[in-house]
Amino acid sequence: MTSSSIGLKILMAVTGILFVLFVLAHMYGNLKVLAGEEAFNTYAHHLRTFGEPMLPYEGLLWGLRIVLILALIGHAYSAFTLWSRAQGARSQKYAVKKAIGSTLASRTMRWGGVALLLFLIFHLIHFTIVKPSVNSNYPADQIAGNPFLMVVGSFELWWMVLLYALAMVALGMHLYHGVWSASQTLGWTSSAKSRGVAKTTAHVVAAVVVVGFLIPPFAILFGIVKG
Repeated sequence: MTSSSIGLKILMAVTGILFVLFVLAHMYGNLKVLAGEEAFNTYAHHLRTFGEPMLPYEGLLWGLRIVLILALIGHAYSAFTLWSRAQGARSQKYAVKKAIGSTLASRTMRWGGVALLLFLIFHLIHFTIVKPSVNSNYPADQIAGNPFLMVVGSFELWWMVLLYALAMVALGMHLYHGVWSASQTLGWTSSAKSRGVAKTTAHVVAAVVVVGFLIPPFAILFGIVKG
């Protein structure tokens, strides 16, 4: 099924929905920083102990990571395969003319997706793999084991907030086009009313995610939230 263009589009839509759900949950977790150090660190701790003793320590997180990695592979594979096929089709003049109206959206999705992938790698390195070494506002021994200070120390740096803001704008554009495209692929835009609902949903999801993710870093940068 995934060898066909329709199968690839369905795979990309389904994996995209998984990422939307994850992003919304992640955004909710980030907003916990507004409640202070104890609340945020308690939330971070529960993420690692959720399901114990039936699950091992960080069992839920590792299960989620595996699902997201597989979804990312499927999403990227579908996107690049479909793009490659589209490039081949556009070598003919009639296909080029037919695709002119969708070129901007497709380029935004494609290169925006690549930019988000690069940011994701940086984000994982920064907050998960070598977290203390990137942060210069607090000593490494103070940050270790304290997720709140790790986040606050990072977003007290203006260039980190700027980088994060640019990434969130890219994410918002990607989400808008992605939610709309997924709605079309899954047959949720068969009428004028459903198309309107899908477009509104795409706008709302993108706006909520961008604003929700940007509140904590700017609150930290302007001293509303302090370490």
